[in-house]
Amino acid sequence: MKPILLVLLALSLPAHAAPVGQRLYANCAACHGTTGHTVGGTLPPLAGQPRDTLIAAMRAFKTGERPATIMHQIAKGYTDEQIAQIATYLSTAKQGVKP
Repeated sequence: MKPILLVLLALSLPAHAAPVGQRLYANCAACHGTTGHTVGGTLPPLAGQPRDTLIAAMRAFKTGERPATIMHQIAKGYTDEQIAQIATYLSTAKQGVKP
């Protein structure tokens, strides 16, 4: 494909398209809120947490090292790359700012 066609293709993509991590995180919104601010306050907020902390927690759920009622099952559904993308999204979300 010619470089000019690649540029035109890139420019035709919607500017408002959500990053991959944000789209993957949508599965978590029922318990953790749409932007990482927990619904009902029973779970810790995820927005603004350090990326490495979020990755470590998800990996611990995925391996069963960290006990959970449902998170170990959910975490197993994500690849390490997807976990990193979700963690990047959450770590850059503004802490304490609810939608």
